[in-house]
Amino acid sequence: MSAGLKTVLKDALQAGRENLLWKLDGLAEYDVRRPMVATGTNLLGLVKHLIGVEVGYFGDTFGRPFPEPLPWLADGAEPDADMWATAQESRSEIVERYRRVWVHSDFTIDALELDAAGRVPWWKPERADVTLQLVLVRVISDTDRHTGQADIIRELIDGAAGWRPSQSNLPDTDFAVHRARLEEIALRATEG
Repeated sequence: MSAGLKTVLKDALQAGRENLLWKLDGLAEYDVRRPMVATGTNLLGLVKHLIGVEVGYFGDTFGRPFPEPLPWLADGAEPDADMWATAQESRSEIVERYRRVWVHSDFTIDALELDAAGRVPWWKPERADVTLQLVLVRVISDTDRHTGQADIIRELIDGAAGWRPSQSNLPDTDFAVHRARLEEIALRATEG
């Protein structure tokens, strides 16, 4: 049963990874970097952040360090440097590093049983002892949360929405009409 569960979890993680990356497809360099909300959240920064998430959880937690340095996580790096790309960091460099991290993470996932023990060094000591299964669930959750942010960011940039290019998961709706209707409902709700 655990081999089946591991496959399901690994497939869910991979779907999240791929869904995040397609949110960058077809966008100009400016658009993948531009801060779209007050906190500065941007598409390329979300990818960069998830590089560190996977390196930490599937690498450091299980004593399998990723062989490449991540300068944005080094001592002395700017605060939140993992949430945005510098002008010198290219989109292709970040995306390709993310793909290399997938390979590294998948090697850990494939090599260990779901009940394999690890230790998350940045968690409180009383919670730091984990299993691969717990880490998989955590990283899937993180990836999906950030992919949801990317959904909104991409929609704000150019209106593109949906789960993936080949399967939008959105109803066949005139969204301009739908949005106007919802705006009208919201306004009426405040009148009462």
